[in-house]
Amino acid sequence: MSAIDVDVAVVGAGPIGLAAAIEARLAGLSVVVIEPRSFPIDKACGEGLMPGAVAALARLGVHPEGAAIAGFRYSNARTLVEHRFAGPSGLGVRRTALHDALSERADELGVMRLDARVSDLVQNAEGVTVGDVRASWLLACDGLHSTVRRLVGLERPAPGRADRRRFGLRRHYAIEPWTDLVEVHWVADAEAYVTPLAGGLVGVAVLGRPRTDFDEILAQLPELSDRLRGSSPVDSLRGAGPLRQRTAARSAGRVLLLGDASGYVDALTGEGIRVGLAHARAAIEAIVAAGPRPAAAYDREWGRVSRDFRVITSGLLAAAQSPLRPFIVPVARAMPALFGAAVERLAR
Repeated sequence: MSAIDVDVAVVGAGPIGLAAAIEARLAGLSVVVIEPRSFPIDKACGEGLMPGAVAALARLGVHPEGAAIAGFRYSNARTLVEHRFAGPSGLGVRRTALHDALSERADELGVMRLDARVSDLVQNAEGVTVGDVRASWLLACDGLHSTVRRLVGLERPAPGRADRRRFGLRRHYAIEPWTDLVEVHWVADAEAYVTPLAGGLVGVAVLGRPRTDFDEILAQLPELSDRLRGSSPVDSLRGAGPLRQRTAARSAGRVLLLGDASGYVDALTGEGIRVGLAHARAAIEAIVAAGPRPAAAYDREWGRVSRDFRVITSGLLAAAQSPLRPFIVPVARAMPALFGAAVERLAR
């Protein structure tokens, strides 16, 4: 096979990788996406797109089909609190439907695809070579367990004990959504997220420690179990994790880390897609600006667009893993303005 020469190589064809490729083409750059998995690509996630993510996708010309999300409802065995967005709605979108919409737009714009797995890379002051691809810049969008992150020496061990690491589990049920809110049900050691989706489906995702049992968590939520009783799971249980990932930096030479590959806190606030889309835009804008240090410009913008997500999610996660956990929902109910402000901040 002859070598492929492009401005940008994107490793990973998940939503952030495809978004980065679309950004590149809209900016007039040549781009190839390197991905060994067949399309559409699925992943265990909450599948809720916040209003800011919907707007970011629309800017790219991507309009996935979904169910309107008007806000969030937090509940435990004794109390609940909800907040409805002050502005536009979010969308509950199947991960595969989101991937199809992004893939279709990428094809429209002439994004090249390469069915390959990255196992090594070489870079110098002019560019990066991976297999048969030579690129001026490489964008690592290969997820929580990024191979590229490891190859360029930016991997850092996650802090804390292994038994406190968090994982996600997800299953879909054939039942009409009963609310336009994302429900977050809190139990002693886990949370269950219920997201309304199009096509008479709801998605149920559970976040918890290693060996968390999906059905055991549902059994601790009688109201949710009653609603799901009689409905059929339409797919098998899918998992992801550990969620917490740390990096030494967000760039190494001409390699930029985006999305989950650039470091991840937790899925508690459902902001992974919105923040990753901001990373994709920031990366391409830094490259196109062609300033004296594009990687440094990207690092600064990465910090800016990630700050709210990381601060709020880190604080909530710290409380959730402490003796304060039982008080999270009652405090949110007692301070609705603070709860609403946090939701609105993350939804933008």
